[in-house]
Amino acid sequence: MARDSDDRSATPLPGRPVRGSATGRPIMALLDLLGHRWTLRIIWELAQTPGPTFRGLQQRCDGVSSSVLAQRLAELGEAGIVHRTERGYALTPDGQDLATDLTRLHHWADRWATRMQQRPLT
Repeated sequence: MARDSDDRSATPLPGRPVRGSATGRPIMALLDLLGHRWTLRIIWELAQTPGPTFRGLQQRCDGVSSSVLAQRLAELGEAGIVHRTERGYALTPDGQDLATDLTRLHHWADRWATRMQQRPLT
């Protein structure tokens, strides 16, 4: 069943209207997608251990509900970030690239936190 591009439940993709961008600028579509609850955790877990089953991924994500996990996997699949394998779920090559970039962002956040802790109180 095709979704209307104005449907808020549609997967955020470049070229579709998304939160913060009526034109669906690629960065805004990505930020909207990554902002969905549990999405970053799913990508993180798949980057650490590719191939978990649905149940295995659910356990690794601290018991996210099966309905939310199924929805996020469907969105990430539609976005070309996750795919189903014979063994379970894995990141696509684009998903692996995204995970690498998110790891860089994770390291930046750690450095930022250290700098913020070293600031004098004002």
